[in-house]
This record gives sequence, structure tokens and C-alpha cells, in this order.
Amino acid sequence: MRRAPSFAALISLPLAIGPTLAGSGLASAQSFPSKQVRIVVPFPAGGTGDVVARMVAAPLSKSLGQPVIVDNRAGGGTVIGTELVARSAPDGHTLLTVFNSFTINPAVRPKLPYDTEKDFAAVTLLAQVPFVYAVHPSLPVKSLKDLVALARAKPGALTYATPGPGTGQHLAAEMLKLMAGIDITHIPYQGAAPAVTAVLGGHTTVLVVNVSDVTPYSSVGRLRPLAVTTRERSAAMKDVPSVAEVGFPEYESALWVGLVAPGATPKDTVARLSTEVGRVLQLPDVVAGLDKLGLSGAPRTPEQFTAFIRDELRRNESTARKANIRVE
Repeated sequence: MRRAPSFAALISLPLAIGPTLAGSGLASAQSFPSKQVRIVVPFPAGGTGDVVARMVAAPLSKSLGQPVIVDNRAGGGTVIGTELVARSAPDGHTLLTVFNSFTINPAVRPKLPYDTEKDFAAVTLLAQVPFVYAVHPSLPVKSLKDLVALARAKPGALTYATPGPGTGQHLAAEMLKLMAGIDITHIPYQGAAPAVTAVLGGHTTVLVVNVSDVTPYSSVGRLRPLAVTTRERSAAMKDVPSVAEVGFPEYESALWVGLVAPGATPKDTVARLSTEVGRVLQLPDVVAGLDKLGLSGAPRTPEQFTAFIRDELRRNESTARKANIRVE
């Protein structure tokens, strides 16, 4: 099997190929893009994915030499927008912003109108941010170990709040429950803000949301962060250990945002998009914008992002099956 080039090699590809483009299989990359490029966001305007897509769209338009617009197609737990792109012309002019839900839906929704692996071509990972376990300061726990001990002592007595059923935060918490052998009841909310409010008000015990949703409250002592879900600590919470550090070395989860195209999109077009988006993610203004959201840029080659998606699909399927998670 031919090995895909590294990200650095992709960056230098146009210079390395030079005049040999003519008459080769890369000819379609020369004609791409020939019109406006649309990035479909399967969420309402204003959310993290929408903001990231718009942050990338403007500089990407300059590098591609064609307008790049963001098209919000919310609904159906992201299924509406995702199906739209799956059925779009595979020419690189219609792209889809994807999140954890892209790899969770196949595990928790019994019938999808598309095949997540076959109907899409991975372009690149855009950014990531850790989830965090946090509690109200009145709860008598100072660490994740304390929380696990309390949950074991009082099975079913504790509750945890997330932005909704079938979200990355939901699957992350269920994965911890399986690893730790604890029983904590899920209380889903319609978004991160009401979940945070519920824990601040003492209506639920534990909060599982993005790091950026907790920092405004942890910095003033209204929430106590216990552990972040990535293998490495978060730059936004340097003093907070990872779940892996405190006794669960196999544990890892995060909110991630990526970009995919319809499945039959030519490989050279996908590579061109991956290269250009990778450059955009290194621009100082984009880096600063992501940082304000608590995100860090995470460009990948198409091959690397494909492997990432497959790993996420396997992990989410295993967690959803063991935890009996289904979303109708």
C-alpha cells in the first residue's frame, strides 16, 4: 500500500511536483476550486463548530482564490447537514464540519441515511479541547479519586450533567463509569450553559463539559475542576491532572472538530484542501482565535485523520454497547 506523505510533505507538495502536474492524476487539483466552496456546519450559528468554521473560511478563501462560505444546516442530531454533504457532488466544493457526534451517531442511532466511513473522505482535524470533570465546591471531594470513592460508597446517589444525550461528554463520562466500576446517573441538558447552571445551583452533582465552559467559574471558586480528559494536561488548567494520571491510564477523550468531504472526492483535491487548511491553522490570528475558545489547532494529513476517525468509531461503539446508550 502506498504510504501517504507526512503533513510537512503535503505542505511542500506543489513545489515538489512542479511541472509534472500536467497530464498526471493531480490535474484535477489544478482546476480545483473552480467555484465557491461551501462548508456545511450541522449545528446552529454561534456554536463552537460554527465559530471555528468561520475562522477558517476567510483565510482559506484567500489561499484558494474562491469564496468560502459557511452554511448552517442544523437538526436531527447533525444528521440533516451530514446527509446533505454525503449526497453532494464529490468535487471538493462542498465540505462538512464534523465533531464527536460524527463518530458517535453510528453507535447510538440505529438507522442513519449514510455510511460514516464509506460516504466521506477525511480532510483534516481542525482543533481539539479537553472535557473536564468538575463539581460544586460544597461537594466533599477534592480529586477525581475522591469522586470515584464517593460514587462507589453511594451507588446511584450521584448525578452528572452534560450538554445532551449522545454527546462526546456523555460518552466520556460513561467510559469513566465503565473503567471505574461506578454508578452515576446521567442528567442531560440542552447545551453546556444549562448544564453548568444546574451544577452551580446544586441540582446535579458532577459536571462534564469543555474546559472552556468551566474556567470562568473555576477561576473564582464557584466550580472545582477535578480532572481533564486528554492524556496531557490542559494549558487552560495546568494544575488539574488528567484522568489518565489519576489511575485510569487507558482513558482519553476530547471535543474535536474536523473537516470531511463527500466520499468520492479525488484524493488530490482532498490533499490540496488538507494542505491549505493546515496552513490556515498556523496563522497567528487563527491560533489566537482558537486559544480564546480554549481550543488548540490539530492539523492532520487525510490518512492520519482517517485513522483517527476509525479509532473514534471503534471506541464509541464499544462504550455505547457496554453502556447501552441509544438515541432515537
